[in-house]
This record gives sequence, structure tokens and C-alpha cells, in this order.
Amino acid sequence: MREITRLFDFPYYQLEKFNLENALVTKYDGEWVSTSTQEYVDKANAISRALVRMGVKPNDKIAIISMTNRTEWNIMDIGVLQIGAQNVPIYPTISEEDYLYILNHSEAKYCFVSCSEVYEKILSIKSKLETVKEVFSFDQLNNCKNWDVVLEKGADTSNQEEVEKLKDAVKPHDLATLIYTSGTTGKPKGVMLTHHNVVSNAIQSSERLPINDGNAVAMSFLPVCHIYERMLMYLYQYRSVSIYFAPIDKISEYLKEVKPDIMTAVPRLLEKVYDKIIAKGSDLTGIKRSIFFWAVNVGLRYEPYGQNGWLYEKKLALARKLIFSKWKEALGGNLKLIASGSAALQPRLARIFNAAEMGVMEGYGLTETSPVISVNDMRNHGFRIGSVGKPLANTDVKIAEDGEICIKGPQVMLGYYKDPERTNQVLKDGYFHTGDIGELDSDGFLKITDRKKEMFKTSGGKYVAPQLLENRFKQSLFIEQIMVVGEGEKMPAAIIQPNFEFLHDWASRHYRKFTDNKDLIMDHKVIARFQEEIDKANEDFAKWEKVKQFRMTPDVWSIEDGHLTPTLKLRRKIVKNKYIDLYNDIYGH
Repeated sequence: MREITRLFDFPYYQLEKFNLENALVTKYDGEWVSTSTQEYVDKANAISRALVRMGVKPNDKIAIISMTNRTEWNIMDIGVLQIGAQNVPIYPTISEEDYLYILNHSEAKYCFVSCSEVYEKILSIKSKLETVKEVFSFDQLNNCKNWDVVLEKGADTSNQEEVEKLKDAVKPHDLATLIYTSGTTGKPKGVMLTHHNVVSNAIQSSERLPINDGNAVAMSFLPVCHIYERMLMYLYQYRSVSIYFAPIDKISEYLKEVKPDIMTAVPRLLEKVYDKIIAKGSDLTGIKRSIFFWAVNVGLRYEPYGQNGWLYEKKLALARKLIFSKWKEALGGNLKLIASGSAALQPRLARIFNAAEMGVMEGYGLTETSPVISVNDMRNHGFRIGSVGKPLANTDVKIAEDGEICIKGPQVMLGYYKDPERTNQVLKDGYFHTGDIGELDSDGFLKITDRKKEMFKTSGGKYVAPQLLENRFKQSLFIEQIMVVGEGEKMPAAIIQPNFEFLHDWASRHYRKFTDNKDLIMDHKVIARFQEEIDKANEDFAKWEKVKQFRMTPDVWSIEDGHLTPTLKLRRKIVKNKYIDLYNDIYGH
């Protein structure tokens, strides 16, 4: 069996082990179209041959920008990497200005886009692109060459020998990809990851995956331009898992069709699934409603490995039979594992999903660490709620004196592209400094407590960790997004984006008249109801941490309007500037 040392070795390894009929599966015009492992490898080779004919040399950069995960992305990825070139995936939803910066900074030679929406953005900056020779589209567009042209250019196999030589020349520690992180401040940073960085991470992370090789199905919808989902793609190929792609807005429909065994998620998505389930339960009446909420309360007390005792386990078995089995069915019926990452997971979500036998396993990592540092594993007592699991094999986690998590391991990046200064700020003393605060317990479980740079001091000199507060407040069905503020001020406060869907429903049930969101958040009954939610959440915190005042915004916070990064993290500076009037009103500035 071939040894995997470079990213393009994964599909060949899968081909030797299982030539899957459904290696990559995408829906086009309502029909699922399967690509076998053999076809995947053949098409990747055609892309390699074509790129060589198009003048692409080792270390050239090829940009790929796709609105959804799809088969073409993976074929392009392998085709680019095999010839020693580098794949530069770009978030589709960032601004034209960021497109321009990344394409020019990376010196991308060619650009492949998914659809007209992305192509229009490229067209708007085309005159300012310094190195891009040509753009191709996966979708059929009237005004853009289709990627089929490239496949056709590679159909002639006469230069395959040249491709093989280029493959052989690629070494494990060579650069494989530049991932531009959507920083919450400043220009995006190009994280340089090698083949070895990502290969080692995929293989070591796969040890935490309780699935049968060659016999499992995954659904992929988190953006593959992010290293989290992309690393999982290689992991799936390593374990011969069939990958079905889904657009993010069709998840619930596709889950029922695909019936996956495994998928990845971010906490925000799990919160929304949970909120929808609870809203449905709230519509029930009488005995059905009572049974539903009894089961929820049982689920919210879940601890793994029978820690709650035999009486609880009997109740849990009944709750699973009566209620949780229906939840599982709604998500396809086969889900055994949901890998959660990118942000902190509320412990109640870990409890309720695991109680419902959909194993949400929280992990932790950064783009700079390819990305996984640690992850929970249901087997061998490797799961602890409230933790991000134990570090992967060969990963050395050190907690600095100030609590910062520092990492040494095969997954740590080469550095930031063309930015030695910022590289030296984070790579020092042989460790990568994550900027996160955490602790390792006596059993080796890692716990994240906050972002070092997001913690702030009030004017009274007390430290406040906003993420901890925000996670607690978002447990309220009334709150969609919240930002805790108060740096240098006398007390913490919050700016809140209500869950308008839920709030509209609540308002109509309580006979509140309103014309729009602006009107609704000024209603004294609504404000009083939110105050109840704030008071309830504040009970969990020390006196100096409690949110003393809050203001609501009528807007829905979004990536497009700049409130959130593409991985749904708050852009704190931008949110504060957008609502500076509310901030000044809170603190009387």
C-alpha cells in the first residue's frame, strides 16, 4: 500500500484500497452525479496535463473560488498539487477589495470560479489584477470560459510522463496551499501550509473517527476554502468515505436524501437546529408537550459513560425511544458523528445531541495548525463535555504563564506568506502561540477559556472574558447574536441582535403591534422580556462580569454586511463602529 506523504497521494491510496463508485457526489439540476475514485484520479491527471500545457510551473499559484462544495473543487485541487503548484482557495463571500488583495498578493496565475455570482466580482476588479492570465467557471456561463476547456486540453495523455516527473519532485515539506484567514482586523494573512502539515493532521485526526473504511457516507457543506473542511476531505479519502456535497441552504433537505454517517458543523448551525426543534416542541399541546420537554430536560443533564447512574440511564433510554429517535430521523437517521469546530460549543448542545445519539465531538484548532490540535473521541473515555478533547498524537501543548496555549507539532504552519514580521510574532521558542487562553486538566483534556486578545479590563481593573458571557447569553431563544463590550468602561454591557423569527412569533402571541424590527425592539414589553433573559444569564457570573445594560439592533448581522467573518466569528471592531451610537448611549459618552 502506498505511503501517503503528499496531499495528492490520498486519492491514489483510496484507489488501491477501494475504488469507490461514489467517491465524490454532487447534485446538478436535481440529479445526483457520482464520480468514482478512478474517474477522480483520471480527471485530476487531465487537469495536471492541461495546466502544464498552459505554462503552469512548480510554485505557481492557482486560485479557486466556489460558492458551494462540489466535485470540481477536489479534482482541481489534486490536479494543481500534483505538478508542484499551490492551490489558493478564497472565501466567495468576502469583498471585491479582499479578492483583489489576495489574487495580487498570492500572484495567482489562473482563477477558477464556481458561478456567475463569483465571476461578476472578478469582472469588477479584472483591470486591476496583476498576474491572473485567465478565469474559468465550473458552471456554464455565456461570458466566461468553462473549465471543460481545461479538461479537454488535458485529454491528450502524451505529456503524462512530464506530470509523473513533477509529482515525484514534490516533497512532503513543500508548500501545498496558501489559506488567507479572514482576520477580524486588518488585511487577510496568507497561512503557508505544507503537504506534511495537512497530511499528518488528516491521518492523526482520523484516529478519532469511529467509522468503517469503505462503508461510510459523509455530507460536506462547510466551506472547503477553510482548512477545517478541506482537511476532512483528505481524511474522508484516507478512510474511503463517500463524500456528498450540499449547499448550506439545503442541508435539511439533503440530510434526508443522503442519510450521512458523519458531517462537520459549526456551533451556530447546531444552535439553529436545536432552536428549531425546541420551537416545534413549543407548538405541541397537552401530554405530547409535557413528554417532549421532559425528554429535553433529561437530555440537558446528559453525561457520557453512564456517569449519572442507572436510574438516569433508564430515563434516557425512554427519552430516546419517545422523542430523540424522531430528531435523529429528521437528520437522516444514520448520523453517528458531528465534528464541531471553529468556535466554542455550548455544553448544553454537546449534552442534548449526544443524548439523542448524534455524537457531537468538539475539537479545537486554527488555520495555522492545519487545523486540528485536539478533538474529543467517544471511545476509550476520550470524551469530556466542556473540553475540546485530548491533543492529537505528536502534538505538544504547553500552557504559558499567562495562560496562552502554545503548540509544537507536525501541523504547525511554515509562516505567513511574505510577512516575516507577523510570522515571528507567533512562531517563537519553537512553539506556535495561538492567542487563545486555556488549561490542560490532570487527565490531559484541553479546555479553552477565551481569546487572549478579546479579553478586556474594565476601568475597575477586572478582567472580563466576553466569549464565555456571549456563549451563555446565546442559550436564550430570544438572542441570535450578542457582543459583550466594556473595555476601559465601568461595567460590561451588550449589543444584541435578537432572533427576529422567534421574537416576531412571541410578539404576535403577546398581542404586540409593530411595523418593523426597529419598531419591535423599542417596545417596552419586549425590552422587559429581554431584561429577564439577561438577568437569568447573569446569575452564572461574578459581580464584575455581569452585563449591566444592553441595547438591541434592528439589523440581522451577516457576513455580507461585515458583522461576521466567513467562519461566523464576530468582527468586534466593525460591530462596535457600526453601533457606536448605541455604545455611547450605554456609557453616556
